[in-house]
Amino acid sequence: MKPTAGWSVGSILNNSKVRRVQRTLHQFQVTIICMFVTILMLRGTLGAGKFGTPGQDLDKLRSHFPFMGHRDRATRSMMEYQVDGGEFPDRNESSTAPEAELDQSPPVRTRSFDPKTQHHYLGEQVVDWDDQRTAFSKKQQKANVTSKSKPRILLVSGSQPKPCDNPKGDYLILKNLKNKVDYCRLHDIEIFYNMAHLDTEMSGFWAKLPLLRRLMVSHPDVEWIWWMDSDAFFTDMKFELPLEKYDDYNMVLHGWYDMVYQERSWVGLNTGSFLIRNCQWSLDILDAWAPFGPRGKARTEGGKLLTKYLDGRPEFEADDQSALIYLLLSQKEKWAEKTYLESSYFLHGYWIILVESFEKLMEKYHPGLGDERWPFVTHFVGCKPCHGNSGDYTAERCTKQMERAFNFADNQILKTYGYVHQDLETHSVKKVVEPASNWKNPSGLFNPVDQPRLLRGRHHLITLAVFHRRWLN
Repeated sequence: MKPTAGWSVGSILNNSKVRRVQRTLHQFQVTIICMFVTILMLRGTLGAGKFGTPGQDLDKLRSHFPFMGHRDRATRSMMEYQVDGGEFPDRNESSTAPEAELDQSPPVRTRSFDPKTQHHYLGEQVVDWDDQRTAFSKKQQKANVTSKSKPRILLVSGSQPKPCDNPKGDYLILKNLKNKVDYCRLHDIEIFYNMAHLDTEMSGFWAKLPLLRRLMVSHPDVEWIWWMDSDAFFTDMKFELPLEKYDDYNMVLHGWYDMVYQERSWVGLNTGSFLIRNCQWSLDILDAWAPFGPRGKARTEGGKLLTKYLDGRPEFEADDQSALIYLLLSQKEKWAEKTYLESSYFLHGYWIILVESFEKLMEKYHPGLGDERWPFVTHFVGCKPCHGNSGDYTAERCTKQMERAFNFADNQILKTYGYVHQDLETHSVKKVVEPASNWKNPSGLFNPVDQPRLLRGRHHLITLAVFHRRWLN
């Protein structure tokens, strides 16, 4: 008779099951220990209240985490984004004395977006740029003036580095560039056209800031830098900037004093076409301007600040125009004195109120006026020719009116060669009745038949008439 085996765990469970149960028990013990250590660390970090009671702990957690309790999103936004940069008083200040004695920990306060404390470096800091330019001018005499003894100007514009989404967008950008080249050639202005992102954080309309700064420090011979958007056209090819008017200023923008400084309007000026002097003041205002520009949190929070500060501004991310107005208002003593708001001519002309009347203007007036009678610059604000219908107006409407603006300006060039467009809505041209050599030059531009055109480069002059003779020989 076989002996009966004694009772044991092994007789009930096989070895693999025993090991599985033991491993589970071990993991449970480790979990309990980790939870205990975590609780100790939380209590040590956040505090346990004066008496360490659950109620005290809950109040303590609420003070550290604003999303707990009854505070809603609107209240937190009010605390985070105050226009004056101040802070809300502690919510416990109205509590009774016994409750205040229970918790003497400092209140948690969130500061608003403040461009004075935010920084985005556009490049290596320069503090003596005026002295450096003065030294350069002494070595390179008359380098900052043209052959006509006028301050040297660099016109700057640009577009995205990749092809447009809208097939006709690249065509319109090319026409816009041709328009700018024509004006610069006539008025002895140099032009720089950019298609590179110098700072990927400063995208969109903010891309101009790092570019302008780089051009300033790279061209000490340039007195004025003239930024002009790629959707802005010259429509008065004779008008010249009255630079002597701005001898005491460092920045010139199309705008109205009352709208900016009294009404605090976010459309009181326009940054689509403006002049900025190459000097230390300009480098400083670019640095003060830049904190609103980096994409992401800075631009979002900056937009909320600008919407609260400026009258009528919709809520959207920070834009360069609103940010500049904010600087002129909030730091008026620092920037306003050297900023000129021009309204006597159209350094920026809103296309909606201009383009439909071009034919009437051609009948009654002539180039050289620059104002509403013959607008100097026609700016297609709200149109995005590169992106089709993504702007405020349809691609068809913008394309048609851009073509008209280009032809309106191009007629002033073609007339000196004896041609004009058949009408403002076609690229086709026709000969004028009289040859150009018999004209009295109504446009005021050089007549290439009567005198040779000068193509100016920085270091040389080429006379077309001489060039043609050499070519024929």
